[in-house]
Amino acid sequence: MPAPSKRWRLKSPGDPEAIKRLVNDRCPPEVASLLVQRGISTPQEASAFFRPSLDRLHDPFLMKDMDRAVDRIERALGEGERIMIYGDYDVDGTTSVALMHQFLSRFTGNLVHYIPDRYAEGYGISTLGIDRAAEQGVGLIIALDCGIKAVDKVAYAAEKGIDFIICDHHLPGPHLPEAVAVLDPKRSDCGYPFKELSGCGIGFKLAQGIAQHNGIPFADLEPLLDLVAVSTACDIVPIDGENRVLTHFGLRYLNTANVRPGIKAMLGLSNANRALTVSELVFVLGPRINAAGRIEHGRQAVELLLSHDLKEAENIGLRIDRNNAHRQDLDKETTRQALEQIATDTGRHDAWSTVVFNKDWHKGVIGIVASRLIESHYRPTVVLTESNGKASGSARSVKGFDVHDAISACSDLLEQFGGHMYAAGLTMAVENVDAFRERFEQVVRERLHETMRSPEEEIDQEIGLDRITERFVRTVQHMAPFGPRNMRPVFLTRGVVDTGWARIVGEDHLKLTLQHPDGGRRIDAIAFRMGHHLELVKRGEPFSVLYVVEENEWQGKRSLQLNIKDIKPGVEDVLEGGPHRRLAVPTDMGNTP
Repeated sequence: MPAPSKRWRLKSPGDPEAIKRLVNDRCPPEVASLLVQRGISTPQEASAFFRPSLDRLHDPFLMKDMDRAVDRIERALGEGERIMIYGDYDVDGTTSVALMHQFLSRFTGNLVHYIPDRYAEGYGISTLGIDRAAEQGVGLIIALDCGIKAVDKVAYAAEKGIDFIICDHHLPGPHLPEAVAVLDPKRSDCGYPFKELSGCGIGFKLAQGIAQHNGIPFADLEPLLDLVAVSTACDIVPIDGENRVLTHFGLRYLNTANVRPGIKAMLGLSNANRALTVSELVFVLGPRINAAGRIEHGRQAVELLLSHDLKEAENIGLRIDRNNAHRQDLDKETTRQALEQIATDTGRHDAWSTVVFNKDWHKGVIGIVASRLIESHYRPTVVLTESNGKASGSARSVKGFDVHDAISACSDLLEQFGGHMYAAGLTMAVENVDAFRERFEQVVRERLHETMRSPEEEIDQEIGLDRITERFVRTVQHMAPFGPRNMRPVFLTRGVVDTGWARIVGEDHLKLTLQHPDGGRRIDAIAFRMGHHLELVKRGEPFSVLYVVEENEWQGKRSLQLNIKDIKPGVEDVLEGGPHRRLAVPTDMGNTP
């Protein structure tokens, strides 16, 4: 089924004066506009952007409670106290646990790590986990990527004589847990300059604080940056500010011969044989690490990441890879059943939201399925299954709509919920599912603006094919690592035609070579899962394309390629706002690429 038709919106090129300042500093006009759109308006800021430096990381002690956390850990180390490192079962949680375990193991062997079971315990701090800590004589639990709302659980641990340090990056509730320290830049009373660290990133700042307090050189922490990069990429947090620096150097470490055995094993199993980027972390490593907790148990991922032996890592990795293959099968079948449920529910064909429920669906894939449903039915979506006698599920949203707030408006029907604007989890009594479906639909209709009902593609610039030179593409690539707040630039070119070689390759991918009708430069392009556009392309009439520029490598040869994101017939009436909305970047402000 083709994806819903997208609205195309062209961004403003940005402040002309800021663009001029950058151009006067020998920055090509197109690149200057891309930088200004990202909030970079001076040559000094541009230099910092293109040359990330570890010297620009913030002092960890600017984070509220960092001094208390460091003092408590050092006391535990000095007294030989047993420490439990506790984290969630997703990529961010498991990388966080691996990072903290690897760092603290240089000081003590009296460590245990704990990942809750997705099905028996659910997300976050569990009573069972605290009971296990008590049984093992743990005096301190360091919770990573979870715990910010665990007020009751932290109090329960205190009754058993166990202290908590919380390292979380989610929004706090009205009351903070009474832990020894709560590290979370999103605390209203925390003045830490950067608010968007991943859970693993906050764990790294704690390790940095301990190292800084004890005169340990920062170079000793650099082997941990690979885990921070993986978590930052896979948790889809903004890749600007401090995250950009951490991810840049983490990727650099991942692309050396020193890559840890667990990651090397996973890359070998996935046949990844090119330089790792954020995309590879998100689409190759992330799903495999997540599959451990989705299908079997998240502790497998921690064991994989902590393994020192490649053979051992390959054995663990093979098991996880099989789990990932099983997860993919479950994902496909559950998506098929969910789509069938939507199609047969004739009373809801005009719905503004999607809520589907099947007691037999596997809990480990329902979040993925919710995202799949948005690809075909673009509306806020909740997918529910039955777990431990309750209806439990995941929600995903469309651009601009706060699904967490919408679920909160249904809180009287729920037993538990949490998350953020675009993704959330929820639990309710099974008998409340129908009432929740009706309430959620009502809330969505009240709050979802009409323009949010179709997907939107934001365009950074409109350019001609002649502007796409090797130098320009290299400069765009140097803007990496890409991610939220620094997405790979999307370009619009109108009035192109195929040179006659358009064809379907692979699984419904469209391969073509583009050129303007009056001649000029020819550029190869690939449009994944867009075989349905073949007839349009073959008509010989000009059409318009959205794309990102990249280098394609095939049999050792590199060439420029357009990775097409969308295609529309015609030339003029393709943008939101009408046919005359053209905001081109001036090209007479300096030397162009």
